[in-house]
Parts: sequence; C-alpha cells; structure tokens
Amino acid sequence: MVIYVLIHPIDYRYGTAEMKHVWSQENRLNKLLQVEAALARAEADMGLIPADSAEIISESISSVKAERVDEIEAEIHHDMMAVVTAISEQCRDDAGKWVHFGATSNDILDTATALQIKDAIDLMEDKLKTFLGVLLDKAEAHKNTVCCGRTHGQIGVPTTYGLRFAIWASEISRHLDRLHQLTPRATVGQMTGAVGTQAAFGKAGILVQKLTMQYLGIGAVDVSNQIIQRDRHAEFVMWMANTVTTLDKIGIEIRTLQRSEIAEIEESFGKKQVGSSTMPHKRNPIKSEQMCGLARIVRAMVEPELLNNTLWDERDLTNSSSERVVFPEACVLTDHILKIGINVIEHLRFYPENIRRNLELLRGLNMGEAVMIELAKRGVGRQEAHELVRTAAMKAHDTGQHFKNVLLETPDIARYLTATDIENLVNPDKYIGTAVEQVEVLVAKLREAYSL
Repeated sequence: MVIYVLIHPIDYRYGTAEMKHVWSQENRLNKLLQVEAALARAEADMGLIPADSAEIISESISSVKAERVDEIEAEIHHDMMAVVTAISEQCRDDAGKWVHFGATSNDILDTATALQIKDAIDLMEDKLKTFLGVLLDKAEAHKNTVCCGRTHGQIGVPTTYGLRFAIWASEISRHLDRLHQLTPRATVGQMTGAVGTQAAFGKAGILVQKLTMQYLGIGAVDVSNQIIQRDRHAEFVMWMANTVTTLDKIGIEIRTLQRSEIAEIEESFGKKQVGSSTMPHKRNPIKSEQMCGLARIVRAMVEPELLNNTLWDERDLTNSSSERVVFPEACVLTDHILKIGINVIEHLRFYPENIRRNLELLRGLNMGEAVMIELAKRGVGRQEAHELVRTAAMKAHDTGQHFKNVLLETPDIARYLTATDIENLVNPDKYIGTAVEQVEVLVAKLREAYSL
C-alpha cells in the first residue's frame, strides 16, 4: 500500500482552491486534451485528416482518465505520448491514428501551459482589482488623517494616511496595466513541429496553427522552434515578483507602524487569536509577515525562469523540470499573497491617539521646514533661513525645549515671525500641502478607469 504524505506547504497551508485547481494534475490533463481536440479540428478544416476522425477525437477526450495516462507513462516514460496513447485508446474506428498528427510534444504542452497561465491571470487580475478598491476606500476614508512622514526611519514633516494608501493604489494600478500589456505575449500557443518549420503540416502549417489557437481562444506565436520562447514566461514571472514586492513593501510598512513604540495601526486580531506560546499579551502582525516571507519565494523564481530561456539550439529539456515547480508555485503564492493583502488592508485598525502622539513626539522639531520656508518668503535668504532653523533645532534637541520656544528666543527669527506665526507654523495639520487634493484626484481617476 502506498501512503501519500503532504510535504509542500502549498498542499496544506498556502494558496486558494481556485488557483491550485489551475495547476492541478487534473486540470493540466484537461488542457492537454483540449489542445489535442483543437488541433484535430484545425487539421480537419485544412483537409489534413478526415472530418469524422476529428469529431471522434473531440468526443473521446472526455473519456480519458488520469489513472490510465499514469499507467502508460509508467511503461513508456514519456508524458505526452502517454496522453496521445490514452486518447487513441478511446477513439472508435480508426480515428485514433490521427491523434497528434504532425505535432511535437511541446506544441501541445506549451499551448496547454498558455491556457493555464490565462486562467491564472484571470484569477490574479480579479484579486488585484479588489485590492485596488480596498486601497482606494482607505485612501478616501483617511485623506485627512494627518500623520508623521518618515525618512531614514526618522520623523519628518507631516503626511496623511490617505496619501500613503493612494501611493500604494497607484502602484497596484500600474501592475494591472503591466498585466494587461503582457497577457497577449504570455498567453500564446504554437503548432510548429519538431524544430519550428511546420514541415509535418506541409503548406497548411500556418493556417493549422492559426485555427487551433482560434478554437482555444488564445493567440499564436509568429515564429518558434520546438518550444515557445521563454522570454514570454519570464516576463510573467517577473511581473509576479514585482507585484508581490509591492505587497512586501506594504507589509513592511504595516509591521513598522504596528511596532509597540509606534502603534499607529494594527492588523485585525481575532477574539481567540494567540500571539505567542509564552507571552500572552502579544498581538503580532503575522499576516503581513507572511506576505513578506512568501514574496521572497516568488522573487526567487525569476532567475530559474530567465535561465529557462537559455536552451541549447532548438531546445533541450532543462526548462521542463524547472517549470513544473516555477509556474504553479509562483502563481499559487502570488495569488495567496494578494488574498492576504486584501484581508489585512480591509480590516486594518487605526489608533488616532497614537498617531497624534507621534506627530507631537519631537515637540515641534519636525516642522522645521515650514519655519524655514516662511522665513524665506519674508525676506531671509533660503540658505540663511536653513542655518537659522537648523541651529535652533539642534538647541531644542539638546535642551529638550519645545521648538517653538527656542524659535521665539532666537532674535534673528523672532524679528520676522510673531508668536502666532510660530504657533501656526509648528501645527502639523496646517502643513500637508496638496495631500488631500492628490488623493481625491487619484481616487476619482482610478475608480473611473477600473469601474470601482
């Protein structure tokens, strides 16, 4: 008796059922059968095989069982010929002899992969649009939520949470644009024969390829050799790596802002959720951490797929084993990361009191730019204003005084600014520029563009 043990976390921990189905053995066989049936129809249209045989082949594919394909492959050690044989066995009369006529294995294998990639893209596109909508909702809801901006990990001038979400939304929209652009390149099939010349199809080769892909609803290569060139697939894998890196970036920001000493936002935390086996108080950002961790795996798929384009002559087999891992793993994990990202952003919790506390943490020092700009407007040279404010800031830092008090005690500054002026200038709510307007414009633009 054979005991099957689950080893890969994708089998039991990560991934959606729908994306796993796309890359399942069952669906893979179904796509291969669809391609063989489409080829037979195209060849019949061109008079290369009898029309009734093409009809029988198309009808017979529904009777092909994965178990039988596995049995044949165990005997002959060739996955594609096992499928061809299994189809032929199900064909009545002599229709079976026309299965796979004129094709090479990768005509079927690579075209089936294109169908799987097309389905995977559809699933990820839907999630990206959902994620975009969630980000836009948050941008709109928090366009007036003033918070610390940070550079180099240090508090800078104020920004808004709405602008942060808008920046992420804009980036996701670009990933959608890239996906739309690459889809026609990544979802193509081929019927080019052993080395790309279509010799086995004769002069009908170009039309056989065109008709086959029309039946399947995808594009066709212009030229190829024994395989579809892997620059197409590498672009798709690099797109996934780029997309999950955006979610990695978002996850890092959420984790940073959830740190105990910052505590401005927090992932949702279930009523019975446990944060630590030994520290009962812990509320860890485990979803964001999972996004960041799995993004590393997707990025690691880029180099193997790039190398899958560097094959010998008209092809070798080094890409095959690699892609059995790369395609399903990258797609399943990217889809999974998107699902987590939607959940994290949708249920994000805000702590307004901590946001305000951090805005005031430096006792006005983070408003130095506002003071410098106003001094320059009132006649102090920009460079001189910078030095005046920098000196005052260092004094406030060293003495622990509030910045506004040091400013008032500095004659060269007090000569130009009144106490009321300074009070207004160190107010973070009055120094967010066009942040609100930027958010409003972007939200309207993307909602219209994607019907959200």
